[in-house]
Amino acid sequence: MPDTLQIATFERITGKPQKTPDAGEARNGLRHVAALAMTKLSDGLIDPKLVLSWLLTTLGAPALYAGALVPIREAGALLPQLFLADRLERMALRKRMWVAGSVIQGLAALMIALAGMTLTGAAAGLAICAALAVLALARAASSVAYKEVLGKTVAQSRRGAVTGMAGSLASALIFVFAVLMILGALQGRAAIIAAVALAGGLWLSAALTFWRIEEAPSQSSAPQGLRFWSVLGESAPLRRYIMVRGLLVSTALAPPYLVVLAQQAGAAGLSRLGVMVLASAAAAFLSSYVWGRLADRSARWVLMLSGVAGGAALVAALGLDLVGLAGEALLMPLALFALMIAYHGVRQGRSVYLVDMAPEGKRGRYGAVANTAIGTILLGAGAIGGGVSLIGTQAVVAVFAVMAFAGGALALTLDEVGRAE
Repeated sequence: MPDTLQIATFERITGKPQKTPDAGEARNGLRHVAALAMTKLSDGLIDPKLVLSWLLTTLGAPALYAGALVPIREAGALLPQLFLADRLERMALRKRMWVAGSVIQGLAALMIALAGMTLTGAAAGLAICAALAVLALARAASSVAYKEVLGKTVAQSRRGAVTGMAGSLASALIFVFAVLMILGALQGRAAIIAAVALAGGLWLSAALTFWRIEEAPSQSSAPQGLRFWSVLGESAPLRRYIMVRGLLVSTALAPPYLVVLAQQAGAAGLSRLGVMVLASAAAAFLSSYVWGRLADRSARWVLMLSGVAGGAALVAALGLDLVGLAGEALLMPLALFALMIAYHGVRQGRSVYLVDMAPEGKRGRYGAVANTAIGTILLGAGAIGGGVSLIGTQAVVAVFAVMAFAGGALALTLDEVGRAE
């Protein structure tokens, strides 16, 4: 693609003309969009909450393995990041860690597909969980590296648009995948295994695309042995950011409980795989790019708005249940859709805010410390949710609504990071 066309395309995506046209930044921005869109599409095709749990059920694996999928995926992707950030800061080209992580994720996905084709029962459950653990660790490496590479290769006021466009492209394709399932064009275990294998191929293709990003070498540092409390103690803005993000994990943990409310009211159709994937993809498609552009203006306000929106969606869902309307065909799916829009706002806002807030050269370590803290908070909040669920699903939804509102309010105390061209 000629440089002039790349620059024009990049400017249309970001909505910001470059004061001094830079073909290098345009090429990097388009490669970011392509690579990130492929990995986000892979995430949707291999979603542990929906796709892999359905696959394990059809393979006859004990429920123990399906229940372990989400904890393996979330904890594995977050908790190792502090260790990996120290390694990242020794690397001159930080994209190498992202590429290695994407390659390993692709191979792990192919192993999951192979296990689905050749194993059944507990053996399939054990193999798929083991492969998912490898995939999660590799994802942690890519996550640590990505913010550093994005900060080095794309200007500050365009980063949200780049990640938002990638999210919207991927969600549009996941939307198609969900519609095909709902219409019956994709049926049976073979179709899901093929989707998982496709995810593996996309991760490998993303690695090749990301490798072509033009990254200036960084000054590598000597091994420092990053310490969680020392990094956390050096930055009050980072501590406030973690508090806000910790409260807003409620938008990620709440969706399954909305499904339970609908099921308890007799709307079993909401739990079908295609409908769930469709709701998530539609919300991402309609909101990711918009949230990204808004985050380029003020990521702090995006976090506030998405927290309030998430709390409102949960209150609406709780109200529907209390008045006996949770089983209506459209009402609870609409509440779920609204909650997923809020969730994608949290994702865009937290990512852009951290990249903008963190000092040059410290984005990897700040991201790693934040993700380590959030991984721990997720485990704790999940355990609390499980305990509160003994009282009732409504109580869990109410707790998560309070957390979302509190997170949105606390976001207003964050510093407004300056915008720069």
